[in-house]
Amino acid sequence: MHREDLGSQWARSPARAQARACLFDTALGRCAIAWGAGGVLAVQLPDADDPATLARLGRGLPALVGVAQDESPAPVRGAIDGIVALLRGEPRHLREVPLDMARIPAFHRQVYRLTRDIAPGSTISYGELARGLGEPGAARAVGQALGANPFVIVVPCHRVLAARGRAGGFSAPGGLRTKARLLAIESACAPPPAPGSTGSLFA
Repeated sequence: MHREDLGSQWARSPARAQARACLFDTALGRCAIAWGAGGVLAVQLPDADDPATLARLGRGLPALVGVAQDESPAPVRGAIDGIVALLRGEPRHLREVPLDMARIPAFHRQVYRLTRDIAPGSTISYGELARGLGEPGAARAVGQALGANPFVIVVPCHRVLAARGRAGGFSAPGGLRTKARLLAIESACAPPPAPGSTGSLFA
């Protein structure tokens, strides 16, 4: 389904004016997602328990109304299905998930948009991402933007590493252990390079 198809479904969704959230089960545990009138507001990986996951999800957001997963609008259900599939080892690209970035600083939005183009099973360095933005001296700023990423998995900040293949940071619960686990899942499901491939990280 194309991004514009999801967007049109979103516009027809009921109860659009209030930020809502639900929990959903994945291979890593119970994740959470929040959404509002403009799209997905945040995605959160499992924390110590459901209240902790929801508390982390709600940072910087208006008060969230909890709903059951099956009461979420079609675009949210599509996002959940994609995240669940990716975390169980399917090479899903989540670029079609509509995100509400109205509250996100402009530079962070640029970083997140380019990060969404990194294919599952691939990685890139903070410096390479900065150069892709046309800001070759902004590797540290890129890292800070990714450290504030509220759209974990959908904006795949775990695919961005420090120089020389070092893990760098990861602000989601579990830190670098979770980052390594995500990369291992995606490495196992990534298709082999096609003959004559240039090895591009962006699909």
